[in-house]
Amino acid sequence: MNVRQAELARKTKETDITARMVLDGKADRTIDTGIGFFDHMLDHLSKHSGISLRVEAKGDLDVDFHHTVEDVGIVLGELLLEALGDSRGISRYGSVSVPMEETLADCAIDLCGRGALVYNVPVTQPKVGDFDSELG
Repeated sequence: MNVRQAELARKTKETDITARMVLDGKADRTIDTGIGFFDHMLDHLSKHSGISLRVEAKGDLDVDFHHTVEDVGIVLGELLLEALGDSRGISRYGSVSVPMEETLADCAIDLCGRGALVYNVPVTQPKVGDFDSELG
């Protein structure tokens, strides 16, 4: 069986990102975006999905976190699409509800190749540490 993995780099005026994803990895992870809470969440994503993930991102954090968070999200989507290859044996649609600590997260995904996000979460506090809640 071929290893389902992908690696890519994305460089824009605001960010410089290199990343690697191994879907059938051991959840090995090295994540450095310069944004502590975001690194923590990406670490959890890798750990609980079983996906090995390496992300190194440099961004215009002196302006705000928006460009880095957005571009890392784009890179993760592109990595997933490439790593899945022809998607043989993968259902196009899936959903899950995950209770973790005091949170219940519902997620539905469509692996159709068209990026979109619907985010229906009330923002009750402006920041989590230094992280702007609206970027969550």
